[in-house]
Amino acid sequence: MIIYEHMQMNDCERAAELESVIFGRDAWSAEDFRESLCCDYAVYVVARDTDTDKLVACAGVRNMCGDGDITNVLVDVGYREHGIAEHLLRYLIEEGKAIGVNNFTLEARKSNAPAISLYEKLGFVSEGIRPGFYDNPKEDAIIFWKRGDKDV
Repeated sequence: MIIYEHMQMNDCERAAELESVIFGRDAWSAEDFRESLCCDYAVYVVARDTDTDKLVACAGVRNMCGDGDITNVLVDVGYREHGIAEHLLRYLIEEGKAIGVNNFTLEARKSNAPAISLYEKLGFVSEGIRPGFYDNPKEDAIIFWKRGDKDV
């Protein structure tokens, strides 16, 4: 069974492992996650497989004056296509609202069709492009926003 909960300090090493697999040398370190967990304007959540007690996904949001910057949407490759990212993001958005976030934003690689489809399903709208935002390989990012009280 998969459960969704707030990230804890002891989750930071595993989150960094997921980052490394997904983003390579651009990945956050365990220390980056630990620093983020100490921010009172941020919430980080995880999905955990209770059968193995393994952290299988994580995501975070930082409240910047009511706008939530969603970061680190990560799902273990072996756990993809099971709805985990959708449940995780729904949970993250609710937790973001609890710390005063009204609008949410995130980026997706232009070629990441599954992520784009999910974000649109959750009510995010494309509002621009960040040219050359991603490295390895170099690629544009689509900027998505979910504004106001649109339910997920």
